[in-house]
Amino acid sequence: MKNSIFCAITLTSWALLACDSDDADPGQPKTEHVYRFEENMEGWAGDFADLPVDGQDIYELEVGHEQLPEETGKAEWAIMMKGHNRSDDLFMFLKRKIDGLKPSTTYNLVFDLEIASQYPEESVGIGGSPGASVYLKAGATISEPEAVVEEEGVEDYLRMNIDKGNQAQDGEDMFGIGTIGIEGEEFRYELISRSNADRPFPITTDADGSIWLIVGTDSGFEGLTVLYYNQIKVTLIEQ
Repeated sequence: MKNSIFCAITLTSWALLACDSDDADPGQPKTEHVYRFEENMEGWAGDFADLPVDGQDIYELEVGHEQLPEETGKAEWAIMMKGHNRSDDLFMFLKRKIDGLKPSTTYNLVFDLEIASQYPEESVGIGGSPGASVYLKAGATISEPEAVVEEEGVEDYLRMNIDKGNQAQDGEDMFGIGTIGIEGEEFRYELISRSNADRPFPITTDADGSIWLIVGTDSGFEGLTVLYYNQIKVTLIEQ
């Protein structure tokens, strides 16, 4: 069974290795948060953007705390996100606030995500590949990331109040960290890992020492996507 882990380290010695074996400079204080979702969603909340305000029934939107698919071979719990991209641009995201950091201080964030996906990288689908055209992103903001209503001609849409970029493109508030594509040709759930360790995300905390974390998928595949977030690990390296 998975156990939730939180490690807060501000030492500048070999004690850093007690929580992290990465190759980060041991002189940089860091804080590590690991969310495994065994008991619940651990403060993460899900939502959707880039779709009309009305007529959402056909989008099959759902967020829940569920067990991983049996195909993964693990009887563990995860956050399930589901949506049918009928707008050709569906954004499905999870967010969580972190408090207790140093006020007005810059951190470099490294996200390590483990998700269950069943979509081959080389597969072909409507509008794009179910694997290669669904882009995983991660980032952080000072204000809460939210889907807000915007008037667009005759129809109102839900758009993000942050700059997440668009599909494969980065935004100021989120970086792309790969796709949800798996190897091979078979549509079968397996656990995959994605990370931005080679390009940490910089964020400066607010006056209270808080930030909002956000991860999600920006889809160019015009079909149904069902994903399971099995683990979200965030390492904050103080600058």
